[in-house]
Amino acid sequence: MSDNALQTNSSASPVPVPIVFDIADIMRLIPHRHPFLMIDRMRDIEIGERATGIKNVTINEFFFVGHFPDRPVMPGVMIVEAMAQTAGALVVYTLGKAFEGRLVYFMGIEEAKFRRPVVPGDQLQLVVSKQHARRNVWRFRGEAIVDGKVCAEAVFTAMIMDQ
Repeated sequence: MSDNALQTNSSASPVPVPIVFDIADIMRLIPHRHPFLMIDRMRDIEIGERATGIKNVTINEFFFVGHFPDRPVMPGVMIVEAMAQTAGALVVYTLGKAFEGRLVYFMGIEEAKFRRPVVPGDQLQLVVSKQHARRNVWRFRGEAIVDGKVCAEAVFTAMIMDQ
């Protein structure tokens, strides 16, 4: 992770390095594992505020076996789960090392809308923005985007559990 790293430019003033999480970073932050880890990468991270998760959707996803065999479509609940995992990793990173690997539970999902199907070969961008946070309860608005088009959106609330 290049979270607080600084580079020096030619004028010797510090330039912040963008924060990007690879799969190892994500697995350090949240406890989800295959086959239920729904994000491959994170970028556009603003600590405590917003982030974009990336999910490369492949035909090998476990849910395509039955949803649907002749026309594979990513289930809406899995899209919302991917948004929540993106938000969860952002929250844990924001709160610091003491929170790494803690469980995060949904408390509510509201205003969920599914506008377009997500299919194998799509790269799903999961844009989440904090709406509210109080202690261990956080509320986010999320959008799932493929090729610049919103496929799904939701507002969700989650709680980070104490050890």
